[in-house]
Amino acid sequence: KDGFGNQVIVFFIGVMIIGAIVNETSFLKIITQKLINKYYSKPKTLIFIVLTIGMILAGFVTEMAAAAMLLPFAVKILQKAKVQPLKDNFGKAMMIACGWGPVIGGISTPAGSGANPLTVGFLKDLAHIDLSFAQWMVIGFPAAVLMLPFAWIILVKAFNIDSVSLSKDFEVNEKINITSNDIIIGTLFIVTILLWILEPVLHTIFPSLHFITMSFVAITIACCMFLPPFAPLSWHKVEHSINWGAIILIVSGLALGTTIYKTGAAKWLAWVLFKNLNMLHPVMMVFAVVLGVSIIKVMFSSNTVTGIIMVPLLIALSTSIGIDPALVAIPAGLTSSLSFILVTSTPTIVIPYTAGYFSIADMVKPGIYMTIISSICVTICFLAFGSLFNIITL
Repeated sequence: KDGFGNQVIVFFIGVMIIGAIVNETSFLKIITQKLINKYYSKPKTLIFIVLTIGMILAGFVTEMAAAAMLLPFAVKILQKAKVQPLKDNFGKAMMIACGWGPVIGGISTPAGSGANPLTVGFLKDLAHIDLSFAQWMVIGFPAAVLMLPFAWIILVKAFNIDSVSLSKDFEVNEKINITSNDIIIGTLFIVTILLWILEPVLHTIFPSLHFITMSFVAITIACCMFLPPFAPLSWHKVEHSINWGAIILIVSGLALGTTIYKTGAAKWLAWVLFKNLNMLHPVMMVFAVVLGVSIIKVMFSSNTVTGIIMVPLLIALSTSIGIDPALVAIPAGLTSSLSFILVTSTPTIVIPYTAGYFSIADMVKPGIYMTIISSICVTICFLAFGSLFNIITL
């Protein structure tokens, strides 16, 4: 239960398999080709499109997979535009958008980032709070949508993007056919999302279907995608698309976090760091947690490690001072995934960084602005939608 037996691990493996298989379909190629051809002369719009696609994809195939899927699309744009690496501001903004979009979308659902299922797991194991896919989404998705235009404005202003005129040969006219496999995989992907979202409704209407959980849906659909006659990939190819290091990190993190909590170490450390937290107004309390985790994250340089350390600490503190554990643990989990300042904070940013179009220093200043704005957005959406849907008690 504290390691590989935890449902969180089954869920994350299933999500990674689904993401790898969906990435092999033609849908993304068709969408990106149409967008390139329509907006090839509008660089600011292209940056917004990259941010939006990254945000949407990350919520369902993990933020790392979304960044990897976006990278070839963004590189194609920059190569066609004859952008020089490290010199052209359009190239810098475009590539940072390749990372920021998925990072923002990573908080929208439990499937978005490794820190999210960790938070769900800790809430269930340590605070006995069951947070469904839909409950997370009603907080995370609005927060991601609210952050998106601010991210776009910051990138456009920070890099002072001039009007870039791209020649007509920038258009892409590659013929792409949709196969029957694509249709079946796309259908299964949509069914997966619907089952995740409608899980609480199914449990209410059909109590006998209590076994249909996020983990059950993820691993069952993932297995279905290998069945004949529509299996598009072999396991040999898919296994290389799964980040096994991330799986091991989450497994060890769940075990470590639970141990820290049960031994009392989390309670002691939480008192040292946050003993006056209950003296704050709930709004300021949540904002302090969100901003505090954002700052601490710069030192830990890992979404998952930040979640491993901070979420059990805050759950221990909340139970000691008599406040709702969800009031501090969920914002901490959401913020653990938000990395805007340092390239090294998450592999999601490292992926576009490897293309060589921006430096580490290029991201720091806009990243500081985005960190402050994202903290405000998460606080507002968490309090507004968490209260509206009775997820938290103020």
